[in-house]
Amino acid sequence: IAGAEATYTIEALMHDGKALQSGTSHNFGNGFAKAFDIQYTDKENKLQYVHKTSWGMTTRLIGAVIMVHGDNNGLVLPPAIAPTQVVIIPIRQQAEGVLETADQIREKLGGCRVKVDDSDKSPGWKFAEHEMRGVPVRIEIGPKDIENNQAVLVSRVDRSKTFVSLDNIEEELEALLTKIQAQMLEAARQNREEKTSVARTYDEFKQIVEEKGGFVKAMWC
Repeated sequence: IAGAEATYTIEALMHDGKALQSGTSHNFGNGFAKAFDIQYTDKENKLQYVHKTSWGMTTRLIGAVIMVHGDNNGLVLPPAIAPTQVVIIPIRQQAEGVLETADQIREKLGGCRVKVDDSDKSPGWKFAEHEMRGVPVRIEIGPKDIENNQAVLVSRVDRSKTFVSLDNIEEELEALLTKIQAQMLEAARQNREEKTSVARTYDEFKQIVEEKGGFVKAMWC
């Protein structure tokens, strides 16, 4: 950045091959301090100009998460940072025992961020809404599931459905959340590798920038 002695950045690669500056650290030295006459008294009681820095890595990372992982149905949030990791959707929630079982599952899964959607919206509406919000896993539970002592786990990443026993739903959910986190990380890494090129001449560098975009590994002189 202009006026800095050195600038360090974290660049995140988006789907379109462009970089988003996701974090910055600037060493301004004492140039700005001299311009604005900002001084301090050192331990020898002498006036010195302060050395200034500027750094930031905050809300821009939210934009990076949205652009890197999102799809046409909305957000796709990594389980590690998702405000709600699991949403439980009662099917035919007016039926006897459905809401009670949903609440029991929520209590059983107290080790993660989980909520029960007991609103009066249809199950299909709830599915779409929580997909849009990027909730990593939804759990479907209805009368037939209760009869079979099971629930359905659905992944936001690939929409795969898994029928699991209510007796070991905690272990199955933990494994699925871990799998989703790994899938998302691997997909982002693969996208970065596919969009990273090597340029050995300035002409190669210009051609890659014009035709492909993405990250370019090049010599610096």
